[in-house]
Amino acid sequence: MIEKRQKAAALQYDQDRNDAPKVTANGKGLIAENIIEKAKANDVPIIEDASLVELLAELNINEKIPDELYQAVAEVFAFIYRTDQHVNQKEKN
Repeated sequence: MIEKRQKAAALQYDQDRNDAPKVTANGKGLIAENIIEKAKANDVPIIEDASLVELLAELNINEKIPDELYQAVAEVFAFIYRTDQHVNQKEKN
């Protein structure tokens, strides 16, 4: 049995400075594990989407996501926003 190497990609979006999200890190194997561990250590939300990470892994670091990925990436950022709102609401109560 051949085990597939883990892949990971990190995205960043600053609406004041960027017109689109960009890839800030991507890799497979040990690099992917490092990306995930750094995200966990810094409380960065992690979403598992194998098909999206496959597409993002094709992009270069600091490359803006292409138009055809906007919908999928927007869903990721919307999920993160909702999660942050939920956590902040719990902390207030």
